[in-house]
Amino acid sequence: MEDDCRVRGLVQETDLTPDRLKELLALARHLKSARLRLAEQPLLAGKTIALLFAKSSTRTRSAFEVAALGQGAQVSYFGPGTSHLGVHESAVDTAMVLGRMYDGIAYRGPDHHTVERLARHSGVPVWNALTPPWHPTQALADMLTIKEHCAKPWADICLTYVGDGRSNVANSLRIAGALLGMTVRVVAPASMSGSPEMRDQVERICARTGGGAQESDDIDEGVRDADFVYADTWIHLGEPVESWRPRVAALAPYRIDHQVLAATKNPQVRFLHCMPAVHDTSTSIGAAVLAETGREGAEVTTDVFRGPASLVLDQAENRMHAIKALLVSDLAAQPHTT
Repeated sequence: MEDDCRVRGLVQETDLTPDRLKELLALARHLKSARLRLAEQPLLAGKTIALLFAKSSTRTRSAFEVAALGQGAQVSYFGPGTSHLGVHESAVDTAMVLGRMYDGIAYRGPDHHTVERLARHSGVPVWNALTPPWHPTQALADMLTIKEHCAKPWADICLTYVGDGRSNVANSLRIAGALLGMTVRVVAPASMSGSPEMRDQVERICARTGGGAQESDDIDEGVRDADFVYADTWIHLGEPVESWRPRVAALAPYRIDHQVLAATKNPQVRFLHCMPAVHDTSTSIGAAVLAETGREGAEVTTDVFRGPASLVLDQAENRMHAIKALLVSDLAAQPHTT
């Protein structure tokens, strides 16, 4: 890892400094503006990137591919079960091989130690495209979206995450918000609150940046005066009903509907969700939730998810712009915004 603010790769939010995070967000805004003006300059011509995805993906894969191709880089995609990683070859051996062939590696999978080993042994930038404890590219996109829709200084912005407080999205939002000096509240059942270690990390960062961190199981108190209310999926891909049934039951009082948004007392409140979302019965999971609970949707209602307060499509698009900033910052010769 380099000593200056230009960290090579991104394994988790705690790798970042406040200045580095703000630099990435400024670069993402610059690159997004250039693309919208049809003035994008390919800064990554001749670069090659490996997408090593042990878990399937829609937004993350698309964002990495479109970001890389738009900047002139070439991408190789290794989907679930299409590489030897973890079966016939260790993460260390894979890292050393891919590092000889590629200029950067993105990893998405069920084991955080794997992305750490890739970063340690590949010799090239490695970006975490989702592991169980962290989802850093999502948080970058979220912060970009928040700033696009809120003119307040970071110190005056309040984000409330509602759901399972142990999730990778909750962890990434906690740290990213703390680095920017925001107030981040996590509202969850007591049995699903953040770990003491996570709280300690957040408090240490907030002590330096002036940010605020709050944990609560009271949804009305937690969303009051929030500028943004955030939900994440309650059901993981491929999870059997027996596994998610107790979690969905415990989280049932925390579903985001219009009453929850009204409880913020903020007529300008906006809704965020990283997607995919279980909000209707158009998917097999949605149909299973209806059969199991008698309710349509899980973590959010359709009228909120598709309503005027929702920024979910902006978030989805901003994944590409945020990831492009990471790639350009780490791989381009001169990734300046001017």
